[in-house]
Amino acid sequence: MEQQKLPNATTALILGIVSFICCCFSNGIGGVIMAGIALFLTKKDTSTYNENPELYTNFGTVKTAKIISWISMVISLIIVGILVFQIIEAGGIQAWFEQSQQRQQEILDQFGIELE
Repeated sequence: MEQQKLPNATTALILGIVSFICCCFSNGIGGVIMAGIALFLTKKDTSTYNENPELYTNFGTVKTAKIISWISMVISLIIVGILVFQIIEAGGIQAWFEQSQQRQQEILDQFGIELE
């Protein structure tokens, strides 16, 4: 039989890379979602590969996607944990928003920027 590529390997790799980027720009939530989807896809491809390893050529891509996704998942969960801790420490989501706005205003004042 002719060797073929695993169906979700490239998609999982792209999602793993995007999740790594999203973990920094979405307070970790986007990273958790994207990494979760990528890990699901790598699990499917791993089980497909294990049924007939001689049929598939790109299992290395699946392993790379899995590693990137796990790294992204850990970083994202740490960021989410820090965010939850900050919200609890502030006394709730409303107080956290107010503190964030205060910090932003202090930074704007420090640089002499006025918003209308």
